Amino acid sequence: MSAAPTVRIVEVGPRDGLQNEARRVETAMKVELIERLVAAGLQEIEATSFVSPKWVPQMADPREVMAAVQRRAGVTYHALTPNLKGFEAAVEAGVDHVAVFAAASEAFSRRNINCSIAASLQRFEPVFAAAKTRGVRVRGYVSCVVGCPYEGPVDPQRVADVARSLLELGCYEVSLGDTIGVGTPASVLRMLQAVARVVPPERLAGHYHDTYGMGVANVAASYDFGLRCFDASVAGLGGCPYARGASGNVATEDVAYLLAGLGADTGVDLPALAAVGEWISQALGRPNESRVGAALRASIR
Repeated sequence: MSAAPTVRIVEVGPRDGLQNEARRVETAMKVELIERLVAAGLQEIEATSFVSPKWVPQMADPREVMAAVQRRAGVTYHALTPNLKGFEAAVEAGVDHVAVFAAASEAFSRRNINCSIAASLQRFEPVFAAAKTRGVRVRGYVSCVVGCPYEGPVDPQRVADVARSLLELGCYEVSLGDTIGVGTPASVLRMLQAVARVVPPERLAGHYHDTYGMGVANVAASYDFGLRCFDASVAGLGGCPYARGASGNVATEDVAYLLAGLGADTGVDLPALAAVGEWISQALGRPNESRVGAALRASIR
């Protein structure tokens, strides 16, 4: 009997999930969220981002978060770093892996980071040089891999070109983000087919938002295609500030339930994770967007 395939879940709730919350989330709550997620079996946590608080006020405390988290053996703590200054601060704070982000849409790139796609990639060159010197691994994100709020549908070849550039710069993995959640299994597979011609599937991750309820379906299609890493956000926290109406990432609880049903091993304790989702939703005073979390709550009443 063959062993169950291992699938990595990168939990992005503490960063991608919380960064757009309207009211300030205290450092202590962020730290508690991270530690609860780790206790539920998540082994890769996107803990924070080292960006200007002018642009992302919710992420104004990355050093405090990293200093307060009780580090667990076997757990990788990620942080988003848009430039060399952010990279240096992240490494000094003890981050394990850093991430850089580009877009497959020129309009989104200019409105999000105020430069072209080509210029954004050039800005990362000092980060990769420093990372190589310091022995730090770099993950890459590509936004708007299916659709853009300003341009509409995105050509899969443009996604492939950006993903290949990130790989050539030195990324160990490229996460493909359906930022506004318009993807379906058909459009996601068209995109993956184009990207896989230049980046091996084992070096790709799926990062799907659930705006139209397609997040889990897109994970399933990507798993069948050969991806073995997915980003997800506990309780479906999050959203895109540049895409009106875009909901958060697909809920981690829903992804973990799906993958278990497909016979994959994620290492996640689903009831414990669902409890984390319920806790953070209540703490933030917002609905729990996880369908699995709602079903588990109903089953124990």
